[in-house]
Amino acid sequence: MASPNETNIMLTISDVARLLNVHINTVRRWSNQGILKAYRIGSRGDRRFHQEDIDSFLSQQTENSQQ
Repeated sequence: MASPNETNIMLTISDVARLLNVHINTVRRWSNQGILKAYRIGSRGDRRFHQEDIDSFLSQQTENSQQ
C-alpha cells in the first residue's frame, strides 16, 4: 500500500503530458472530456492531477492495448 505522501502527489498539466508522452493540449482535452480527473485550484482554476489517477489511467491503457 502507498504511503500517504505518495497518494497526495499533485502533478501539473506539463508533468502529466511528459508522463503520457502527449501534448499539453491533449491533457487539457482529456480533462475536459472526463478521461482524466483534474482538480481545479487557485483563483485561476489551474488544473492539478493526482499521481494515483494518472497511474490508474496508464494501467487501464496498458490493459486495453493487451486485449
